[in-house]
Amino acid sequence: MAQIQTMERGKLSVLRESSAGPFYKLQAWENGKNVTRYIPREQAAAVQEALQGYAQFQELTAEYARQMIAKTRAEIAAGSKKKPPPRNSSSPRIRKSSS
Repeated sequence: MAQIQTMERGKLSVLRESSAGPFYKLQAWENGKNVTRYIPREQAAAVQEALQGYAQFQELTAEYARQMIAKTRAEIAAGSKKKPPPRNSSSPRIRKSSS
C-alpha cells in the first residue's frame, strides 16, 4: 500500500469529442452526492493513473481483510482466542477487615 503514490475515486469518462480532442469528466460520490469535475486533456492520464492507484488500494485492503477474517475464524475454531479481561465494576469494592 505504501508504494501507491496517487489515488483518486470515481470514474473518468469522455464527455464529448472535438476536433481538438476529447473532453473529460470525473464523477464520484462525495458526502452522499454525485460530484462531477471536468478534467483538462493534459491531466487525464494522471487522473487515470490515480484511479488505478485507488483500485489497487481497494484490492489490497480487501485481501488483508480476507486474511484477517480467516485467521480470526481459525483461532476461534481452535479455541485459542483469549477471553476478554473481566469488566471493572462501577461500584467501589468493600474490603473485609482482617480483625
